[in-house]
Amino acid sequence: MSFKFTNPRAQYQFVGRSCSITGVGSYVPERVVTNADLEKLVDTTDEWITTRTGIKERRVAAADEFTSDLAVKAAERAMKMAGVTADQIQLIIVATITPDMPFPSTACLVQKKLGARNVPSFDLEAACSGFIYGLEIGQQFIMSRTYDTVLVIGAEKISAIVDWTDRNTCVLFGDGAGAAILQHKENAQGLLTVVMGADGQKAELLSMPGGGSRCPATVDTVAAKMHFLRMDGKETFKNAVQAMCSAANEALRRCAIDITKIKCVIPHQANRRIIDAVSDRLGATPEQVFINLDKYGNTSAASVAIALDEAVASGRIQRGDLILLVVFGAGLTWGASVIQW
Repeated sequence: MSFKFTNPRAQYQFVGRSCSITGVGSYVPERVVTNADLEKLVDTTDEWITTRTGIKERRVAAADEFTSDLAVKAAERAMKMAGVTADQIQLIIVATITPDMPFPSTACLVQKKLGARNVPSFDLEAACSGFIYGLEIGQQFIMSRTYDTVLVIGAEKISAIVDWTDRNTCVLFGDGAGAAILQHKENAQGLLTVVMGADGQKAELLSMPGGGSRCPATVDTVAAKMHFLRMDGKETFKNAVQAMCSAANEALRRCAIDITKIKCVIPHQANRRIIDAVSDRLGATPEQVFINLDKYGNTSAASVAIALDEAVASGRIQRGDLILLVVFGAGLTWGASVIQW
């Protein structure tokens, strides 16, 4: 199957090598926290959470389980699928807003745990859009022939920054990681296009104000709960639907295809109402849209990576299929990618 590109940048992709995802993997912690469990912590009910979000349960990492640990387990599974060993990895990118620590990067900790010695490694922060941002960055290194094998990971321990007394946010999030191996594959087009965007004018809608140079940790910032995630739910919802639809439509336009040609749509798993609204506006059928939100909640940068792995494992995606990933996150950031599997 071939595609006509109408965007100059998309045409440029095939001047260099194409870039394919040759392996995917994911990991979620063992501990399951159900809506019934949350009823014991905050003033909420299973019915309230389910009808407003579509979430039934989420995974929460153990006290001694960190973002790098989740990332490594997902990476090892992606490496196994791709038939790649640690000494073959040439670049590691970890997308996360919950690093093990401010520095060194979580990617460097992952490098050590994988045994990928002397491999350039760095984190990127684009919140829930991080995995797609990571795919685009990794793709550039493959296309330019700088590297042959790139590991991209989206990993989060969101439970560490959630205020478990705030019923409006604590019900939404979960922990997990997803990973992909990027390589050039002969006679495959792979990543056809990636669309990215951001709007810093609306940064206050979804943020964690404490912990950086503006509001370093003090007794006062801790007391004010500035080191927990904060969200304006109504405005976030509105902006998410608009941005995701715009990004998805632009990605489809660049490939000169319409939604009917897409075998599987994998949206950011944040809220069932957002997913339904985006799907409806794009004209996607329920059979096209992959959803695992009910099991994991919003795992931020890991969201679409986990869903992609599960879609492949379940047989929803076969070789040659076209898939559409579309995301939205704090920043505000957003993105979409069309991939030929």
